[in-house]
Amino acid sequence: MSTNMKEIEFQTASYEQWEEQAIKALKGKPFESLFTKTIEGVTLEPLYTQEMLVEKLGDQLEKQVATIRALSATNGVQIAQQITGDSPDQFFSNLDESLSRGNNIITIDSRLPFTVDGQFTAKLSDYLTEYSFKLMVENENDPLLKVFNGIEENKRDSVEGFIISKGAVNLKGYSKVRTLGANTIPYHNDGANAVQELALALALAAKQLKTADSYEAFASKFFVNFAIDTQFFAEIAKLRAFKVLWKAFAAGVGVQAIAVPIVAETSVRSFSKVDVYVNLLRAGNEAFAGAIGGADVLTVHPHDVLTKPTATSTRIAQNALLVINEESHVLNVLDPAGGSYFIESLTADYVKAAWALFLEIEEAGGIEAYKETISTQIEEVYKQRITEVETRKHSLIGTNIYANPVDELPIEENPQFSDVKRLAIPFENLRKEFAAANAKIAMLTFGELKNFKPRADFVAGFFNTAGISPEQSGALDTIDAAKAWLAQADADYVCIVATDDDTKELVPALLADKPSHIVLDAAGKFKEEADAWLSKGLNGFIFAGQNIIEKLRAVTASMKEVQR
Repeated sequence: MSTNMKEIEFQTASYEQWEEQAIKALKGKPFESLFTKTIEGVTLEPLYTQEMLVEKLGDQLEKQVATIRALSATNGVQIAQQITGDSPDQFFSNLDESLSRGNNIITIDSRLPFTVDGQFTAKLSDYLTEYSFKLMVENENDPLLKVFNGIEENKRDSVEGFIISKGAVNLKGYSKVRTLGANTIPYHNDGANAVQELALALALAAKQLKTADSYEAFASKFFVNFAIDTQFFAEIAKLRAFKVLWKAFAAGVGVQAIAVPIVAETSVRSFSKVDVYVNLLRAGNEAFAGAIGGADVLTVHPHDVLTKPTATSTRIAQNALLVINEESHVLNVLDPAGGSYFIESLTADYVKAAWALFLEIEEAGGIEAYKETISTQIEEVYKQRITEVETRKHSLIGTNIYANPVDELPIEENPQFSDVKRLAIPFENLRKEFAAANAKIAMLTFGELKNFKPRADFVAGFFNTAGISPEQSGALDTIDAAKAWLAQADADYVCIVATDDDTKELVPALLADKPSHIVLDAAGKFKEEADAWLSKGLNGFIFAGQNIIEKLRAVTASMKEVQR
């Protein structure tokens, strides 16, 4: 009998029914194991429903959505590809190429590898009268700012752009150049979470508003600058939350909110110098989150930006945003994330937490008075991030998991990002340490391949993060064969890889005749046997959930010890 698919209706399952099925699937694990606490302290639920969202926000839901849509400064995202070059000639050649391929906003970091002189700024001034720009400078005495001296006075009112600076920049005669920025990126690069970034954006705004003639004058010069990390939904919620917070901020000073631009760039906090093409995927993910979240201006960093971008990597980065703009059609929708039960709920959580932190900062006397406290809080978050990466609670593809051991670590360093507290740095340093040690690492694999392979793959992956591919003994099938292999092994370190039962037989036998120059570990957790084995000469264990950095540094220390 034929069935008309159009007539089929699926029954709607309640949350309780879904929960019942989820508990069955968990096979004894608690239902609470499906809940995830983020680094911001927000608990993510495994399922969000319309009823849950309405119950949580009530009338505030409609106000939240309306605010986000009303406070959009633009109707899309403009491409702000950063221009680089080893010389002025190469810089302007790259600039022309970028503009011809869809770049909307000329983006320049003043830390250029050549001297910024009068000839350079005079030529650049012609471009700034035609195109919007984003300039990143040290302070108002930065040589790059002399570019504005070369612009004719009758053209200055039409010049548009953003200036990001550590210190205040007083640029007279340029009414459309925004110089008051809440730059949260330095905090982001130190490890700040989304809630801290949002609160700091408001605190920086509050500080600058105090010296302004009026809110309207301030808002006409103000913008916020965010970095977009790899946490896709969280970053969408962060940008949306800022607009809700901005309305509350304006209400707090007794005025109606004026939309201000959200300037953003892809984060390099999760970038790595090894397996660099994964950075390309990270940047694409971050760019998409920025576009959906409502960024008005977006810079996508090339995958090799930590060392030295090439013409190809720069073009790929720019094309990532062009694809989003031209092919995805996502920006044809106003607030594309609006109405998502999950994102609306997360947006509200960020608003509540960030507003509370902002009030705490203000009650303490403002951002300057709170500087030491917020630095301590951010440092705690950074340490948590590092611990999660080192224990693989947070995956950094190509770095702490699925690492390619043959990747070479580049020496070159882009000074623009040398101070970023990147999550991959401990693993990059670990590769340097193992390369310098020139140690021979091996695995003693025992039993049938199907039985030891999962554990062998884990141990190999463990050492791959340090740029090491351990040698394998092959499938040894007797204890005598294992002892013979260990006795002649050309290795400084050996890890025993077998099933738990086989390991319990192997370790005592191997320790009895272990060569003195070999450091011996066992793969797995053996709580009951650990003390006895360690007392007889076993170095330690390798197991899931272990701090990779601490363990592998302990391995190098042990190898140095036995070699003395």
